[in-house]
Amino acid sequence: MSNKPTFLAYAVKDRGRNQRAIWTRIGAAWPHREGTGLSIELEALPIDGRIVLMEPKPDDEMSNGDDRAAEA
Repeated sequence: MSNKPTFLAYAVKDRGRNQRAIWTRIGAAWPHREGTGLSIELEALPIDGRIVLMEPKPDDEMSNGDDRAAEA
């Protein structure tokens, strides 16, 4: 696996109507060495099972994995 992941994995918790979802970074994904597919490395699992994979943004590279709030 290369050092830079293709995707970052987030657990996304919806908080209800008119409230922003809470995004918690829980891991990353890299292209699989053996061909198509991804290898995913998780540091945590969400209780509700919802995981979102997003391409890293330039500011994510410097991030230490802190929680962030965003709309789902």
